This record gives sequence, structure tokens and C-alpha cells, in this order.
Amino acid sequence: MARSRSSLSTWRYVNPAYYLKRPKRLALLFIVFVFATLLFWDRQTIFRDHEEEVEKLKNEVSHLQSLLEEIKSGQSGAGKENVSHKGNANKKLDVADDPIDIQRREKVKDAMIHAWSSYEKYAWGHDELQPQTKKGVDSFGGLGATLIDALDTLYIMGLDEQFQRAREWVAESLDFNKNYDASVFETTIRVVGGLISTYDLSGDKIFLEKAKDIADRLLPAWDTPSGIPYNIINLAHGNPHNPGWTGGDSILADSGTEQMEFIALSQRTGDSKYQLKVENVILELNKTFPPDGLLPIYINPLRGTRSYSTVTFGAMGDSFYEYLLKVWIQGNKTAAVKHYREMWETSMGGLESLVRRSTPSSFAYLCERIGSSLTDKMDELACFAPGMLALGSSGYGPAEAKKFLSLAEELAWTCYNFYQSTPTKLAGENYFFNPGQDMSVGTSWNILRPETVESLFYLWRLTGNKTYQEWGWNIFQAFEKNSRIDSGYVGLKDVNTGVKDNMMQSFFLAETLKYLYLLFSPSSVISLDEWVFNTEAHPIKIMTRHDLAAGKSDGKHIIETRSRARKEGRLPDN
Repeated sequence: MARSRSSLSTWRYVNPAYYLKRPKRLALLFIVFVFATLLFWDRQTIFRDHEEEVEKLKNEVSHLQSLLEEIKSGQSGAGKENVSHKGNANKKLDVADDPIDIQRREKVKDAMIHAWSSYEKYAWGHDELQPQTKKGVDSFGGLGATLIDALDTLYIMGLDEQFQRAREWVAESLDFNKNYDASVFETTIRVVGGLISTYDLSGDKIFLEKAKDIADRLLPAWDTPSGIPYNIINLAHGNPHNPGWTGGDSILADSGTEQMEFIALSQRTGDSKYQLKVENVILELNKTFPPDGLLPIYINPLRGTRSYSTVTFGAMGDSFYEYLLKVWIQGNKTAAVKHYREMWETSMGGLESLVRRSTPSSFAYLCERIGSSLTDKMDELACFAPGMLALGSSGYGPAEAKKFLSLAEELAWTCYNFYQSTPTKLAGENYFFNPGQDMSVGTSWNILRPETVESLFYLWRLTGNKTYQEWGWNIFQAFEKNSRIDSGYVGLKDVNTGVKDNMMQSFFLAETLKYLYLLFSPSSVISLDEWVFNTEAHPIKIMTRHDLAAGKSDGKHIIETRSRARKEGRLPDN
């Protein structure tokens, strides 16, 4: 059948020869094609952008729902919302708040209220409370040690009225101009650390101003030929010196446990003098750091040399090793703090050489060493080590990380049994290990120490294993049964008989109760992604350091927008 004329006329426009004879129409067709292509591509881009925006909105809704859940749990006692963080470095992800955790957290909070109310009623403004006699005592020169130590605990637990009363005392009554020979170490970890932590949590500059005041009074202690500080200084007149019983030597833990606080102070004030003083100590010790990374507890401040004395992860040695790890974390693990991690890993190699296991139950424990001789003794103070090992394990490769985490879990089991092995279920001050007899308590007092629950907190946070919560709850119940009285909490003179002493240590409020509270709180409350705890459990904000490595600073501002012992304590008869 013949095509019509109109049909032939239409089909000619699809014949390429038609356009080859008419170049203007070919150009027009090309332009139309380009515009059509661009329009189609633009529509596709808009569609993809729309899909991305929808996905972002979905994520935001999900995040808001999570925040709503956190707010709800906060109303059940999970603490201040502004101390939460949605980081992802914690191995255990937050899940719905367990009703049992909520109940236990409230019990710990009630314990804090009881301890604080007793201090407020009977010892307000004094360093510590003697609950049996209902009197305050100035164990640290009258600096309000319990009040300052407890500030961040009050804040984290959401005890706003108590916090505000304490804040008013700090602003109006706290005076450091005391004719008192203060421990540089104790004053730093409790007072400087407590004030900086509370500043980081609250943003209230009064706490930073007070921290700077007391730190300036401590600084002359570092004016020694080696830079290793003297451990005692008069807060009003200076005159730094060491206690007579050390033979003129400085103590390892007392000299190497100010770095976190003074670095934080430099970061927040913009004045590098604090950081330079404390980092010089690490440089000096690193010059002759031994292959096993283990230092004796006495250091000569004139020459910077080691004296023949005990090597221990207990009293007078412990927190030096703790701060090597934590300053690395505090600086966000950058090159500026790499040498801290390197020294710590060297020391952990040395720690392995001190590990022994008891018979018949194979409890892992840390010996003490003097010269080449080992003593089968472990302080409860050394029970911070499982938490430290767990916290530092993630910086290793997979095999080493697994090894050190496993060791942390073994040591934590031993420390828990320090408690379970006594009639009161509270640990003594130290333990001895004898063949075929496992462990036996040595010094038998308990002064409300926190180290074991501190390690249980870290292990729970980093593994998600609720066994550690159960162990912590058992320890808390033992404190409630044996140490709680109408006017506060007391230690025990003897964990075998349960006879009570007359002292509520400030670290019971600063550390023991705080770690127990956090053990039953969501892991976003004081997230380990964002905070690092000093040795008195004061959380300090992690701040990335890009300054030059220690000892190479140009002195410019470095600011960029965590016997005597680790926690000395007061003996029961004092």
C-alpha cells in the first residue's frame, strides 16, 4: 500500500541525510540534545541528593530517639546529660537501661547522699569526716579535701542542690594560703584534679581559677637540679623538701603522677609553664629508662638517679605507670605523646616478669622485686592494674591485645577474691601468697579503697561482661553491711573481725562510689571516648595535642580546644 504524503513528510525528519544537507537544523538538533541531556542529569542529581537528605533525616530521628532514651534513663539516675557522649571506641554498645542497673545505681546514689550529708552535717569545710566521733579533721591542711574530691561525683549523679552548696563554699571560703607542709602528690590528684574535672564538667571558671591558684603554690617543688620534684611544699611559704624517712629521695609515684593535671591546666589556661615542669620529669626518667621499664620507688632529685629500693605496682610505684598510659590517652594518642605509650609498653613487658600464680587455685598476682629477689606480696593498691591493662590493651596488635586483656581478667579475679576470702567480704591492705595456700591477708585493715571496683568498671565497659557488675555489687553490699553507720561510712581496723575505724576517706566519695555508680550506668555517661580519669577518679576531657614533643617546646601557648601510697589515706588509728 502506498504511503500518504504526510507520512513521507514526517519520516524524512529521522533520516540522517536530511540533516546533512541542512547544517543549521543539525546544529539546532545538537543543541536540543545537549540541553535535554543536562536536564535529565540534573534531575538525577536532585533525586540522589533528595535520597541522601532523607537518609540524614532518618539518622537524625534515630539519634534524637536515642537521646530521648538517655534523657529517660537520666531521670532514673543516670547522671547529667552533658556528661554523655555518643562515641564508638567503647567495645560495649549501650543497650536499653537494665532495670536492675537502674535499681543498683540508685542504691549507690543513696550511699553518696548519706556520705555527703554526714560530711556536710559534721565536717563541713574540713578535709575529712571522723564519723564515729562526728567531727571534722584537717588531714591535708584544711583545704576541704572531701568537698573538692566529691564535686564531680555530685555533678555526675545529678545532685544539683548539694553541688551548688559546695560550689558556693569553693567560691567564698576556699583559701590555699595555709602554713602547711602539703604533699605535692596528694594535693595535685585530689585538689588540682578535682577542680579541673569540675571545670570540664560544669564550665564554671571559678574552679579553673582555684586550680591555677593551688598549682602556682606547688610549682616550686620542681625547682631541683634534675627537675625531679620534691614531694613536700609549704603552701604559704614554699620551701620544698622531701620527707625525712626517704633519706632525701623523692618517691616515684609522687613524682610521676602530676602530668595529667598540670598538662590539663596548661591546655585550659594557655600557660605552658605547668606542662613544661611535669613533662621534664618524664624526659629525665626516660634518659636512663631500664629495658624492662620498671623503676624503683626512690629517685634522687638532685641527680635524677635511681636508688636501690623496691620495684612494685603497689604503694609508691603504681600511678607512675598508670599515668604513662593515661597521658597518651589524654593527648588523643598523637605523636606529641607517643613516647608515653612507648614507655608504658616497655613497662608492661616488665610487669609480665612479676606475674606469678598461686597454688592450688592458680590466682595470678603481681610480685614485688628488690634487686633480683621477688617477694610474693601484692597490695590491694595494685588492683588498679587490671583496669589499666584493659584500657591499654586496645593500643596493641590483636595477639598482644588479647594477651594483656586476658591477664587483666585474671588479675581482676584475684583482686575480687581479696574481698571474698575474708569474713567481712572486704579486702585487706595487702596479701601474701604461699605454696599450697593461695592467698592470706597481711595488713588487715580496709580503708574504703577503690582500686578493685575501678578495674571492674573498666573491664565491664570494655568487654560488656556483666559478671564484673555482679562482683562490684557484691563489694558494694559488703561496704553497706560493714562500713555504713548513721553518721557516714568508716573503714575497718580488721577485715577478719569487722572492728570499725573512725575515718571516712575523701577518696570513698571521689572514687569508690563514683566507679560503682558508673558500673551501673550506660557507657555513654562519662564516655571513655571523651574522658580519661586521673588516679583519684576525676574525669578530665581528652584534648588532642599537636604541640611539639615534651622537651622540645618553644615555650609558647599550647592550648587547644582524664606507709605512703597511690592514695595515701589515713590509717585507722589516726
